[in-house]
Amino acid sequence: MPIPSRIAERLSTQLKRFQPILASARDRDVGEADTSTIVKDILSDLFGYDKYSEITAEFQIKGTYCDLALKIDGKLVVLIEVKAIGTDLKEPHTKQAVDYAANQGVEWVFLTNGLVWKVYRVIFAQPISQELVVEINLMDLSGRNEGHLDMLHMLTREAHSKDALDDYHAQRQAMSRFFLGAMLMSDPVIDTMRRELKKVSPGVRFENEEIRQALIHEVVKREVMEGDKATDARRKIARALAKAAAPKSKPAAPAGQVENNEPPAEP
Repeated sequence: MPIPSRIAERLSTQLKRFQPILASARDRDVGEADTSTIVKDILSDLFGYDKYSEITAEFQIKGTYCDLALKIDGKLVVLIEVKAIGTDLKEPHTKQAVDYAANQGVEWVFLTNGLVWKVYRVIFAQPISQELVVEINLMDLSGRNEGHLDMLHMLTREAHSKDALDDYHAQRQAMSRFFLGAMLMSDPVIDTMRRELKKVSPGVRFENEEIRQALIHEVVKREVMEGDKATDARRKIARALAKAAAPKSKPAAPAGQVENNEPPAEP
C-alpha cells in the first residue's frame, strides 16, 4: 500500500534530521537515560506518536519498570525496552522485554538502542516466545529509498492504526519455510502433483502418500518438517483447508414455504 505523501515527507525529513543526532550520541557513547530521551523524540517526530498522551516513560509492571510504552486511545499496544546507544542488542534484552509484554498481554515489543530497532511479536503459547518481525538500523536508511520508507512506515502511529505490522507479520509467516513446507505436504497440493506426474508418466500409478513420503525424505529439509514451528504451520493450514471445505449453511426458508421453494401443498 502506498505511503501517503505527507507521511513519506515526514519520514524522509525526520530521518535526515535524526541521523546526525544519533551519530553524535554514538560517538559520545551516551548512556541509557540520554538514549531514552532521543528515542522518545524519534517516536514522536519520526514515527508520529503523540509525546504527551501516547508515549509513557517508566511504565510500571509488577514492581519493576519498562522503559517506555505506547498507548493508543488509552490502550497499551507496545512496550519498548531502551538500551544505551553503544549496547549490542542481545537475547537477554529481548527476553526481558518479552517477559514484560507477556505480563501485560501486549503483543508487540520494540527493543532499541536508538540506532537499531527490533520489533518482536509476542507468541502467547507454552512457553511464551517471540518472533522477530522487523529489524532496521536508522543509520543505514535513506529517505530517498522507497523500500526504506516502507520499513519505517510500519513503525508509525498511522500504520499501527491500520494493523500494518499484523499484516506484515502474517505475510512473513505465510512465506516462511515452515509454512511453505507444510503447504507442500497438504492434500490439495499433493493431488495436483499426482495429476501432473500422471501427465509426465502416463500409465504409471502414483499414490498421494508415496509422493508425500518422497518429498519428506528426498526433497524437503528435515528441519522444515520438524519442531514447533512446523507443527504450528501444519495446524494452521489444516484449519484453513477444513474451513474452506465446510459446506455453506443455507438460509432458512421463509415461513410457509418448503426448502425447495415449491409452494406448500393445498390443504
